[in-house]
Amino acid sequence: MEPICVQGRTLTGDDLAALRALIAQHPDWHRTALSLYLCELWNWRNGAGRLKDMAARTLLLKLQARGFLELPPARRRTRRPCAQAPPTFPPEWLSLAPAPIDGSLESLQPVSLELAHSTGSRRRAGQLLAQYHYRGFHGAVGENVRYLARDVRGRELAVMVFGAAAWKVAVRDQFIGWSALQRGRRLGGVANQQRFLILPWVRVAHLASHLLALATRRLSQDWQSRYGHPVCLVETFVEADRFAGTAYQAAGWRCLGQTTGRTRQDRWHTVSTAPKTVWVRALHPRFRETLGTP
Repeated sequence: MEPICVQGRTLTGDDLAALRALIAQHPDWHRTALSLYLCELWNWRNGAGRLKDMAARTLLLKLQARGFLELPPARRRTRRPCAQAPPTFPPEWLSLAPAPIDGSLESLQPVSLELAHSTGSRRRAGQLLAQYHYRGFHGAVGENVRYLARDVRGRELAVMVFGAAAWKVAVRDQFIGWSALQRGRRLGGVANQQRFLILPWVRVAHLASHLLALATRRLSQDWQSRYGHPVCLVETFVEADRFAGTAYQAAGWRCLGQTTGRTRQDRWHTVSTAPKTVWVRALHPRFRETLGTP
């Protein structure tokens, strides 16, 4: 058979036969054991040296979905984040909103972005999004970077979450100019802004575009520090019936057009949703060369 590319790896017929033999030889291994073994066997690690367990697990699931192999039964049923119950938080975090924050942007300076990766800050960011974002929040899957924005007095202003890019976006892919093979191998170089929340008691002109500018200046380096590789393009999808995208335009993002109505990770044309406006921001001047590398 012709080699196939799955999860950024090229597999031959011999590779698939070896995987099937591995499963047959170890009927007592669960899926986690298989994915960890593959990571060790292939030395499949991210730039920070950590095993890419979830990438290996996804590869195995894709191979099973295409009929190339049969995995052992899942030990327990897992649910996608959107199907999970809302997170719970300490009662004191659910108190009434603070006093309004208004005035000029200059009066808040310096505005800072705090990486929300400690247990406490992650929970705080998640609580704010779950309580105040119109889409809620049940956590991010895979590589992601989260920020809490604060003013000079330490008051919370906003939350941002950047995570994995959408698998396929026609206008974005045309803008980059990459092939399906290049996209499969280089998608990790694109980040998606999955949540952007200005807290409802904060009413400050130009704050949103200022925060977007702060985030895009540091996002690639923060991604590099956390995962061992940079990102060179960031995307987001804006619901046109709710938002005009003015802040993105002011922060130097580019409007590419609309999605086709498929969900972010829909690869089989089975789920549809309302089209959204696609905005992108280059984080490196030669992003096309980087993303287009074979």
